Amino acid sequence: MSMDDKNYNNVYAIPANYTDSGKILGGMLELRNALEAGILLLLVGYPELMWLPVAGTIKIVIMTLTLLPLGVLAVMGIDGDSLFQCLCHVLAFAGNRRKIHMKRVGYQYDPKKERKKDKRKKTDRPGVPAGEEDTARRGGDGGQPVSEDTGD
Repeated sequence: MSMDDKNYNNVYAIPANYTDSGKILGGMLELRNALEAGILLLLVGYPELMWLPVAGTIKIVIMTLTLLPLGVLAVMGIDGDSLFQCLCHVLAFAGNRRKIHMKRVGYQYDPKKERKKDKRKKTDRPGVPAGEEDTARRGGDGGQPVSEDTGD
């Protein structure tokens, strides 16, 4: 048997924790999520503990009902992001969304407002000098000025 006939084993076992960098508790929690959860629990839990004017047992029940779900949500995150990253995505979306307005079908608009819009649009149309009408021809219009496109 020569050197070329040996079987080489190129299969390597990948350890289960090879992607656990940046995580704590054996790869269960991301460090960022754990820190955010701790900060949130302190910010919400301290006022509940110190300022609620109720008995101790009732405080424990209130804190269990509020802090436990908040802590679990903050540790898990939303869709792979931490809670604050998700909040930033929501705020960025709300700030950058486009508002599209269209004319409603069958609604009678005020003719005075429509005339103002038509006059303004005609002067702003590309290729038509301000103050002049667009005399582009459409089939069978006899060279009459063409009004604004109605979309049909």
